Amino acid sequence: MTATLHIVFGPSGAGKSTYAKGLARSEPAVHFAIDDWMARLFAPDMPEPLEFDWMMQRIERCEAQIWSTAAAILAAGTSVVLDLGLMRRVDRARVAEIAEACELPYRFHYVTAPEDVRRARVEARSVVQGEGFSLAVTPEMFDFVEGVFEAPDAAELAACVVSESA
Repeated sequence: MTATLHIVFGPSGAGKSTYAKGLARSEPAVHFAIDDWMARLFAPDMPEPLEFDWMMQRIERCEAQIWSTAAAILAAGTSVVLDLGLMRRVDRARVAEIAEACELPYRFHYVTAPEDVRRARVEARSVVQGEGFSLAVTPEMFDFVEGVFEAPDAAELAACVVSESA
């Protein structure tokens, strides 16, 4: 079986982490979640209010390290699941370009849910802090990320595995 790069994306609270973990178990593959890296490395230093440039600089640092490690794993013949958020179309296009340049087989997975469901999940997760919790997301952070997320267009969706949770 050929090692594949699986790229999971979607809006906040859609169920990306749950989906990505399940995909990693079923493949089998190594799972990388940007939220875990950001929580461990940068959450204590997060400015209030959250600044987009500050966040993106740190996400880029984490992604660089994740890519370095993921490339070695893929080269060894094991699939990888990337749960990087990829909120903007340009970010998803960049990941596709990297995969194509490295001649890696890849597949996008779009995970989504209605906004009210996603907001309720994020609020509950922040209170309970159980399975899947890595970073408390305040209502302000949720609104901020909602404003950044760019839903895939029809062309992007045509190349995705789509999972909608309710």
